[in-house]
Amino acid sequence: MKRNATAVWIGSLKEGAGKLTTQSKTLENTQYSFKSRFEEGVGTNPEELVAAAHSGCFTMQLSAYITETGFEIESIETKCDIDLVEGTIITSHLTVNAKIKGITDEVFQELVTKAEKNCPISKLLNAAISTTATLV
Repeated sequence: MKRNATAVWIGSLKEGAGKLTTQSKTLENTQYSFKSRFEEGVGTNPEELVAAAHSGCFTMQLSAYITETGFEIESIETKCDIDLVEGTIITSHLTVNAKIKGITDEVFQELVTKAEKNCPISKLLNAAISTTATLV
């Protein structure tokens, strides 16, 4: 399986602007700029997209592990916070709130750790990856 996205940038770093388009067209000519990345501008930015990718990938991986163990998932919500410091993403922190019928916190935490280590985006990132998970 291969997926792709395209970025087009016009102009200088601070005054220019870019557009992102994904293969699925979910993002189509979506604006990003210096202001949307480093200030409060309209549009997305690469770090926000990495956060979306990591939270989505992790949640799917956790769902697979929970399903394999035979528990019923009511809901899993994962927020990802990316820290960009001096041009490097240094951390990706996942905050998980889940409703899983019949699971113990011990089993849940084991599956969270397994998903954190094994989701493809976690494997891709050269950053400290951490997770806070709560059963509700």
